[in-house]
Amino acid sequence: MKEKLEQLKNEIKEALENVKSSEVLKEMEIKYFGRKGKLTTLLKGIASLNAEQKKEIGQLANEAKGELMAKLNESKAVISPEEKSKAYTDVTLPGQAIEQGHQHPVTLIENELEDIFTSLGFMILDGPELESEYFNFEALNIPRHHPARDMQDTFYVEEPGGERRRKEAKDPSTSLGAGGEYDLVMRTHTSPMQVRAMLKYGAPLRCVVPGRVFRNEATDAVHDTTFNQLEGLMIGEGISVVNLIAVMKEMLKGIFKKPVEIRVRPGYFPFTEPSLEVDVRCTQCDGSGCPACKQSGWLEMVGSGQVHPNVLRAGQIDPDKNSGFAFGLGTTRLAMMKYGISDIRLFNSGDLRFLEQF
Repeated sequence: MKEKLEQLKNEIKEALENVKSSEVLKEMEIKYFGRKGKLTTLLKGIASLNAEQKKEIGQLANEAKGELMAKLNESKAVISPEEKSKAYTDVTLPGQAIEQGHQHPVTLIENELEDIFTSLGFMILDGPELESEYFNFEALNIPRHHPARDMQDTFYVEEPGGERRRKEAKDPSTSLGAGGEYDLVMRTHTSPMQVRAMLKYGAPLRCVVPGRVFRNEATDAVHDTTFNQLEGLMIGEGISVVNLIAVMKEMLKGIFKKPVEIRVRPGYFPFTEPSLEVDVRCTQCDGSGCPACKQSGWLEMVGSGQVHPNVLRAGQIDPDKNSGFAFGLGTTRLAMMKYGISDIRLFNSGDLRFLEQF
């Protein structure tokens, strides 16, 4: 057994020294080191030896195998770079296509809106999604008894301690949570940035605020708990409803790339007086009636109006010297109209089949 092991060891070492390619090396590895290879078969014979021979031959076998495996790996390291240098790349072959991501349809709409309003001289602002109840409601002239303050519409967030506080803040404009005196909510609209912007920039002021908002309500084809809005605000001397309607028409024309039929009717919002609703003829059914427009032929698109004097005062702007208008629209609903999407729940579904269309 000892002679056979030494003879096979020398045979393998000689073969490894003469190998010139990775193909031959691979065949040699199978021939000697494979499951049925010569070295493997010889080592299996050790099991039939007596205890004294097993000890002696086993030690020699382990040393021989370790030496040969090291030689094999050394040969692999030498041959591989040579093989790689011979590799040929045919540059005339077509390349492999790299898959590209897609922008979300709401992102596409918001980018277009930002371009439109930037061209009209509006700033693009961003605000906190976790908002103080003061800025979300009270600074916007929405008193505590208003239905929108009830739990069925708003996600309230408990602070450490687990208690919702209802005390009046001494200076509610100083921080997000109004010094911890007001509850925190997931903002129900982007309108809180009206007062925040007025406090920071004063008048005159032109700004729009795109972003996500949250409502604690049941979902259906046109309602979801999380969706996107865009808030607009213009403050200055002599700003009227005429300016508001002109801006609305310019915005909708820029989004749909054509004049869009609208209707303006009275509405009610605590933070505007007078308040107006701007409806757009449904682009999916062309006014004939469908689930998206609740069979009415019209979609409520923009809530707007002249900024209420109380809101101007909350923003530390004198309502006797300045006026302005504010508007809010659902960019998610606008995307539904522009791209013919019938179910709002698709936007947050994460379905790649839906997103790859844009």
